[in-house]
Amino acid sequence: MLPVRMTTIFLIRHGLTAATGSRLYGRAEGFHLDERGRAQADQLAARFASVRLTAVYSSPLERCLETVEPLAAAQRLSVVRRPELIEMDAGAWTGRTLASRRRTRLWRDVVRAPSTLRFPGGESFAEARARVMAEVERIARRHRRGRIAVATHGDIVRIVLADLTGTPLDSFQRIVIDPASVSVVHIGGDGPHVFLVNDTGGGLERFGPWGTATPREAATRATRLSRRGPPARRRDHPNLRG
Repeated sequence: MLPVRMTTIFLIRHGLTAATGSRLYGRAEGFHLDERGRAQADQLAARFASVRLTAVYSSPLERCLETVEPLAAAQRLSVVRRPELIEMDAGAWTGRTLASRRRTRLWRDVVRAPSTLRFPGGESFAEARARVMAEVERIARRHRRGRIAVATHGDIVRIVLADLTGTPLDSFQRIVIDPASVSVVHIGGDGPHVFLVNDTGGGLERFGPWGTATPREAATRATRLSRRGPPARRRDHPNLRG
């Protein structure tokens, strides 16, 4: 019998930026981690202290690269940039506030029927799923039995997890993915397996008062916190685009 060759992939959403929770920044460049996000990146490297990674891949956008650069440095690896891991192309919606988009008819499709939606002048959710799943499979084939960190964006992580668990694309947003969270999947062998979803390294603290907030309530809180500056302890939990 041939040995089972499974690749372990650590899906990482980028850390917080000043625009997290307030703006649909899509593929726009120039959005860097803020002070909170940089602290999350340093903590992320420490969280992987017991894991020896084989490679680190990332979306080419700054917020993802900055999230895993401390991790790659600690593991003595280079970050491999892959355009297929980039955020969805939001087209004409790029840079618009989330509050302004929620008032449009199209937003209902974003929430209720994303499989049917294409951003005006941009990408469809179905196209995003096709490109990112093809890249995840390429990474798995390239690193059989490897342990791979993949830094990408919230919707992209949710789409991958939905696909691997057989969840319909219209329901992928039921999966909550926080900034700087890690989700762990195995690919290969007798099929994909999901081992961990949305680990933030904070134990059960996130299930305090704001852990049970709706995405909109969490988004509002995240926006207020970003205006005030970094909190002493992170309790926001935005399930937001970016």
